[in-house]
Amino acid sequence: MQKVSFELTSEYIELNQLLKVVGLCDSGGAGKQLVASGAVKVDGKQELRKTCKIRAGQVISLGDVRITVVPGDGSDGA
Repeated sequence: MQKVSFELTSEYIELNQLLKVVGLCDSGGAGKQLVASGAVKVDGKQELRKTCKIRAGQVISLGDVRITVVPGDGSDGA
C-alpha cells in the first residue's frame, strides 16, 4: 500500500481537489468521476459526495493508496 501524507494549510479541501493535488488524477473533473464511481473511501466509508470537505485527521483511500491529511502551519492566513 502506498501511503501519502497531505499537509492541509486551510480549514478544508474538497475531496476531488485533494485527489488532483496528490496526483491521483489529472484534474478536478477526473477526481469527481473517481468519487462518483464509488472507488474513494473517507475514514473507511465509501464517499460519493464529490466536493466533500476533507479536514485534518481524515484518511482517504483509493485502491492501494492511502492519503493521511495532517494539519499544516496555517501560514496562508486561514
